[in-house]
This record gives sequence, C-alpha cells and structure tokens, in this order.
Amino acid sequence: MPNFNIDDIKSRTFDAIVVGTGMSGGWAAKELTQKGLRTLVLERGRDVKHVIDYPTTLKQPWEFEHLGQVPLEIKKDYQIASKNYIFSEATAHFLTKDAEQEYIQDRPYDWIRAYHVGGRSLLWGRMTQRWSDFDFEGPARDGFAVDWPIRYADIAPWYSYVEKFAGISGNRDGLSTLPDGEFLPPHEMSCVEKHFKSKIATKYPDRHVIIGRVAHLTRPKDIHYKQGRAACQNRTICERGCPYGGYYSSNASTIPWAEKTGKMTLRPHSVVHSVIYDETKGRATGVRVIDTNTKQMIEYYAKIIFLNASALNTNLILLNSTSNRFPNGLGNDNGILGKFMAFHSYRGRISAEYEGLLDSTTDGRRPNGSYIPRFRNVFKQETDFLRGYATSIAASRIEVTDKDGFGETLKHNLLNPKLGLWGVNASMMAETIPKESSVVKLDKQLVDKYGIPQLRISIGYDDNDEKVLKDFHEQFSEMYHEAGFKNIHPIDTKRLPGNENHEMGGVRMGKDPKTSLLNKWNQLHACKNVFVTDGACMTSTSTQNPSLTYMALTARAVDYAVKQRF
Repeated sequence: MPNFNIDDIKSRTFDAIVVGTGMSGGWAAKELTQKGLRTLVLERGRDVKHVIDYPTTLKQPWEFEHLGQVPLEIKKDYQIASKNYIFSEATAHFLTKDAEQEYIQDRPYDWIRAYHVGGRSLLWGRMTQRWSDFDFEGPARDGFAVDWPIRYADIAPWYSYVEKFAGISGNRDGLSTLPDGEFLPPHEMSCVEKHFKSKIATKYPDRHVIIGRVAHLTRPKDIHYKQGRAACQNRTICERGCPYGGYYSSNASTIPWAEKTGKMTLRPHSVVHSVIYDETKGRATGVRVIDTNTKQMIEYYAKIIFLNASALNTNLILLNSTSNRFPNGLGNDNGILGKFMAFHSYRGRISAEYEGLLDSTTDGRRPNGSYIPRFRNVFKQETDFLRGYATSIAASRIEVTDKDGFGETLKHNLLNPKLGLWGVNASMMAETIPKESSVVKLDKQLVDKYGIPQLRISIGYDDNDEKVLKDFHEQFSEMYHEAGFKNIHPIDTKRLPGNENHEMGGVRMGKDPKTSLLNKWNQLHACKNVFVTDGACMTSTSTQNPSLTYMALTARAVDYAVKQRF
C-alpha cells in the first residue's frame, strides 16, 4: 500500500505549477515549458480549444436565434457580466454566471469574469502600449504609492521579447511618454482623425494623436505562422474568438506553444483553494485544488508556483493560504495583502459631429482607433488632481436612415441609408490612485459553492477621480472646438469599478518588505518560490492598458525563477 501512495504523490508532482491560463498565465506556461520544466497548468473553468470551441465565430447576424440579444430568462443569470459592453448572444458562453462565484460588494463593483482556458485573453480590447519611466517613477515622484522596484530599462527588453511573439501593430511615434516597440505595420487613421491630429499639433504641441497600438497581425512573420496564426481579417468580431489567430490570445498562441513542448499538463475544472506552505522547509510546496466536477480536494506539488488567476482571485488565494507561519495569508507579514487596489476609470466619454470632409468616408473595418497618450501632470504637477488619463478616439460617417414613405418607398429607404456628418467619439482611460482603504478581504462566514470564503470588495471612486473626469470633459471640449467639431456632448458613463476589466493591486511590488509583498522579480518577499505576475502585482496603474506589461513581467519573472534552481 505505501508504494501506491508514493506513486500517487509522484503523479501529482511537477517542476512548476501555473494557476490561470489567461493573459499572464499563458505566458508563464509557455516560458516554463519552453525552458524544460514539467508544468501543471490549472484553470478553474472548462477547456476552450483554439478554433474548435469558438461556436459563434463564423455566424452571420441573421443566424442568431435572437439577433444578438440575450433572452431575459438567460440574462438574469448574468446580472454582472451583462453590464459589460462585450455581453451578447455571440459571447455569453465565454462569460461567467453570477452563481459560479458569489462575492460581496461593500461598495458597488462589477467583477467581470471569464472562466475557461484562455480567460479574458479571448475577450480583451487588445490595446497594447508600453509603460515609460513617467509611469514607473510616478509613485516616487507624486507620493501616492510605494516606489516601483523596477524602471523602464529593466523591462524594455522583455517588452520586445513578448511583442515579437504576440504580434503588435503600431507606428514608431518617438514619444518619451509612450516608448516605441517591435511593431507590425500600423492601421490607418480616418481623414477626420488626421484632421484632428493636425489641429491639435498646432495648438497643443505636447498632445499627440497617434494610431492605436493593438495585438493584431497586420503582416504576420515567421514566428506567427509557426504558431498556426494568420493575418487579421479586420472582421471586428474578435470577442467571439478568432479562428485565424489574427489577434493575440492564450488559446491561439501561448497555450498551444506550451503544449507542443510535451512538458505541459493542462487541468481545467480546477479551482485553486490555497497554496501549501511547508514550515519546516520555509517554502511553498504546492497547491490545493477543488475539482469542480467531483468537488474532491486534491493536492499538487512543485518547486515553483506562479499565481496568474487574475488580480482578485490571486488575492483571494493568497488570503486563503493560511498557516502557523502566515495566519493572515501567505507572505502577508506586513498586513497589506488585499490592500491598495486600483483600476482604470472609463467614465469619461465625449461625442461630437464634424461638417467637413463630406467628400470622404471610411472603407472596410479596423480593430482599433486612434489614441492620445496622457498629457496631464507628465513633466510637472499642473492640476489639482494626481496623474491623468489617456484617450481613445475614432471618427466615422454617421448613417442616416429615411423612415418616411410607405410600401416599396419605405423599404427602399430603410435598405439604403445615406451618409450624414462625421461622428467623433473619445473615451477616457484614467489612472486611479491605490489606497489602503481600497481593499479586498475574505468574509468570515460566507463561502462560495466550493466552500471557499467569499471575497468582500470595497473599491470605489474618490474625489481625485471626479476631478480627473471634469478635466477630461473640459480639455476635450476645448480640443473639439479647436478642431471645428460641433454638437459637443460630454458624457459620464457611470461605469462601475471592475467593469473595465483592469483591476490591479493587492499584492504589489516594491523595494521594502515592510510596504510591499513582491520584490523586483515578482517574487514574494517572504516565500521565495511563489511568483505573482498578473494584475495583482501592480504597484500603480498608469494610463496605459496593462496586458502587455503583465506579459513582459511574466516572461522576465520566469527567466529569473528558472535560474534560481529552487
């Protein structure tokens, strides 16, 4: 009998364990297996195979039973997910029902989750900008968080490394606020976006309108063909899953790459309960997993553990990983685990119309728009609020439908809309400030259906966010007026924190173990063989989309972890 027990433990022992298969988890799986480590990759949801499991990807609008609308009987199971712009009859199967993981909102919070292999890498907006030293040095300069333990020079080569593999389209714009990367050919601005760029450059030389940088293969290279991917078809229905692999996702890229090494064991339907800490060895030895089908708890063992479960779930796992050594959660000697959370505010929008260039229109589709990097409080503090915002902006002709007439005349009018004025829309993505009061913690009584404590979330807007929103509306109203736009409408979308999918913090990086959980290698200060490289590790949020930084941090941390030979 003892021999059977030894064999059973051996079958559950690996060189490394990765928790999560999304944006950062896919990269951890790829890098660890590529370096020869037998790696167990855990996913709490079902498996989703590239191409095979994209059921709506080739459907035409008229092929949906409800023409894209989700029936109320089904929608009631998705009270949180249905608030997100991505939710439709074409995507509901990729989003998580409320009952899958209950949580407690001490402050209103929309936790958008996608529990399947690939996670939200199938659903993301695909905007990919590097951070600059203005971002990494921000907390030290402005005093709103602890200093980052790294600078742009530390991560720049890893940005290049992941950009080449993922495939990023963009232009080399030469901006100190937004470093250039390894780009595939860029998409094109519309003529009104070019007009806006010209007008802004004349009046505001420190404000730059550029084409957005996105993870789309405009001209694939050999490394992308080796992944089995092809050029982006500009279908702009990316959230259904792309059978061409035209945009980067774990499903199309890193997970299949890891699988080809023969070193990866992928285990879906596996909710991670906690990390196992061995007090005699002074390190983590594995993870406890609940099989979602059998509800059985199983232990898996490894020398290296990467937590990439997404920011809130990574916080939850660490908080639930208690022992005599860590009674308040793994690595939580300073008591700040789950604190100093932050996010991006998407509340600001502003629309307008333009009466010029009516001899032109757009042709075809593109998966992005133009982009304006942060221009407030960059070189000095110039406002009554901290930090600032970046902005996505797009312009296209408005279609005008004549609904007059009867019979054949009405039918003809409805089927033949005419081009109206140009419509312009800008959306703000603002940095929020990590605060000790922005916190997630475990409830002491309520548990989810797997017996794991429910997460209590207390994260919200503050006075700084209101000032940022006001400034965005004021500045863009002025900029629109300068460009000759009319019918200007500032909008507060009222989007709740979490709804933008950019939750960050709680297990932040830093130089001092007294004020941070992770060191410059994304390694827990107090448990050296556990690494966190998803959104939980972020010390601050900047105004750039975070996914590219997660990827780069993950590749960098794996390189370091493997060299340590735990």
